[in-house]
Formats: sequence, C-alpha cells, structure tokens
Amino acid sequence: MRSNGQAFQLQIATFPVATFISNSPAETEQIARQIAEDLVAGSVLALKGELGSGKTLFTQSMVAGLKNDTAVTSPTFTIVHEYQGGRLPVYHFDLFRLENRESAVRLGLEDYFFSDGVSVIEWADRFPDLIPEQARWISFEIKSERQRIITLCHHDHENSGA
Repeated sequence: MRSNGQAFQLQIATFPVATFISNSPAETEQIARQIAEDLVAGSVLALKGELGSGKTLFTQSMVAGLKNDTAVTSPTFTIVHEYQGGRLPVYHFDLFRLENRESAVRLGLEDYFFSDGVSVIEWADRFPDLIPEQARWISFEIKSERQRIITLCHHDHENSGA
C-alpha cells in the first residue's frame, strides 16, 4: 500500500502485514494517526528501526491521534514516559540503553502491557522475547533523507523465523 498524502481509510487491523511508503514526516504522521484510531486498552506496538528512522515521530503522532496534546519526547534516558489523558493513556518505552534482559524485566513491562492503556516500545527488537504475542510490530526503514518504508505485522517475522 502506498500513502500518497491524501486521506486514506483502512481497517489496518484486518491486514496480517501492511507496508506503507512515507515520502515525508507529514505522511508518517498521517499513518500514525490512522493506526491510533484502531487502538484499544492493552494494545502493544513494538517499534524497530535504526536511529533517525521515525520511531519517535510516529509515537508523537500516534499520541496526538489519541487526542492527547502532551509533548512527546523519546524516553532514551528515563526508559519510560507515561502520557495520561486523551482517549487512552500511553506508556512509551525506549529499550535502546538497557544493558541486558534482566534490566528490561525489572521494568515490569507486563504490568503496562496488560493495563488500561497503549504500550509503545521503541527498540523492541533488543528483547523480542519480552514482547507479548498480540503486539503489532512496526518496522521503520530509511530509504532516503525523507522517505521511509513502514511495515506493520501482527508478530515479529524477522525474529520469529517466519
């Protein structure tokens, strides 16, 4: 599927895999807002992609799509930010700086995953075994300075061997 900057309406949840070509930050924002419409309490989004690929921009737009006007920043040094308000609370994790699996386990991720809000995990591929099976994996690939390929799937094909 290709986003062309025009409004598009999808039931993304019905696709096992969906790929979008984003040609600008505005198109990435549009994709994130569309995904936000389908989120419910207990939704988990596992994000993966290299630095600068759009994970935090996506999260900012997804939070805005949940009608929350909180300023969203990457929780690189704090590991987790909580955004209350809007349609659902959002628990935003960044696993980039965690040294090992035990550090991730100590965060009590499952308490967030199965709670009243949406969990968004940047660098989820660092500890894929900690991500629940129902998570939607979203990968970000840099194609050029402005273009990204954003792929959604219902489990981590790369790390599961599928």
